[in-house]
Amino acid sequence: MKILWICNIMLPAIAQALGEEYSVKEGWLTGILNRLLAEEAKGGRQAEDTAGKIELGICFPAQGALSDLSRTLSLGESGAEVKCYGFAEDTAHPENYDSRMEVRFAEIYEDFSPDMIHIFGTEYPHAYAAAKAWKHPEKTLVGIQGIISSCAEEYFAGLPEKVAAKRTFRDIVRKDSLRQQQQKFYLRGQREKELLKLAGHITGRTEFDRKVTQALNPSAVYHFMNETMRDSFYEGAWELDACRKHCLFLSQGDYPLKGFHHVLDAMGELRGEFPDLSLMVAGNSVLGTGGFKARLKIPAYGKYLNSLIRKNGLAGKVEVLGRLTETEMKKAYLACETFVCASSLENSPNSIGEAMLLGVPVAAAETGGIPSLMENGKEGILFEKGNPHSLAEAVRTLWNNPQLEREISGREAVRARRTHDADANYRRLLEIYKNITSLG
Repeated sequence: MKILWICNIMLPAIAQALGEEYSVKEGWLTGILNRLLAEEAKGGRQAEDTAGKIELGICFPAQGALSDLSRTLSLGESGAEVKCYGFAEDTAHPENYDSRMEVRFAEIYEDFSPDMIHIFGTEYPHAYAAAKAWKHPEKTLVGIQGIISSCAEEYFAGLPEKVAAKRTFRDIVRKDSLRQQQQKFYLRGQREKELLKLAGHITGRTEFDRKVTQALNPSAVYHFMNETMRDSFYEGAWELDACRKHCLFLSQGDYPLKGFHHVLDAMGELRGEFPDLSLMVAGNSVLGTGGFKARLKIPAYGKYLNSLIRKNGLAGKVEVLGRLTETEMKKAYLACETFVCASSLENSPNSIGEAMLLGVPVAAAETGGIPSLMENGKEGILFEKGNPHSLAEAVRTLWNNPQLEREISGREAVRARRTHDADANYRRLLEIYKNITSLG
């Protein structure tokens, strides 16, 4: 089988082979690639037994000369050879569509002659361009990550109207106010809908994504498939006695959808009962700390977050960690007492999967696909989305009951190891590939 992957980023193994910097986002995709490369090093016996030997090609967005890359590279410790292709895309402005990507994908298809294409994610314009240029829906597989069209509807996550309407100097200069950000999500969501209409096959993993995608394309075949997380999250375990007591961890908080503002309001409610509480936030900071230039770059959402920090008496209790490596992310999970997912909408966030694998007690909004990931009260605590009081009550339930924390930690780790079982997920992927490539 000749399978062509179409990815949102240059995967670390490719970047390392090219001597380029790389992102650690979408680590689950690295997990799948590592498994395929390992099987290739062993002669591809399982692949041959299950679906026929796989010849893999990988496409990814790149800049400069790498956007025309068409080269076989030796990847990973095994040194397995993979044909790699770059394509030009303005990833900083994913709301913009460039039809020249269709021409580039046509060139790639002619060179690689794939039996099928596997598009990972619907969030970027290249996904639509790839499907449009391919013209074989029956050999097109789209893997659902988030659902951007649904996220557009929930983008403001209950922000007060006056906050949603505000603009700072940075927002005006960049033409990137909160309302403009939502509009960009809508544009991306419309392209996502068109992409899904071109896909004969879809992989998903929650009841939420199944319902949404089948409503958009009833004729597509839906294949259930869980994801494999990054290798390091299968090792190590959270311990209540070793973590920072009354410390919350949020994996991202630079735009309203992620619910950072709800966490701050919940902390204001909890502060009297737990005066030593604290919050760590991974990812980009929008708080404008670091001097005059940083303050000039603060968006309206960042100003609102700062006002909530002041209102809730949280000065010195909120730490934005910046972009973290895989090792740093794992360290942050293990350091907190509770991992919080306060988003107004998620499908099945990898952050929850990673936290559960490590046994970090999770408090998550009951929204989107999250209820498919855990049993409330046994494998985590669900709270009403957009409700800081409900969030605070979920955290309080955990912090006032150490025995419950330990029980949830153990049970969620068992479930996560079943959900994210690398062997099972690899076999399932091969089954799906065999099913699609065997079609006439």
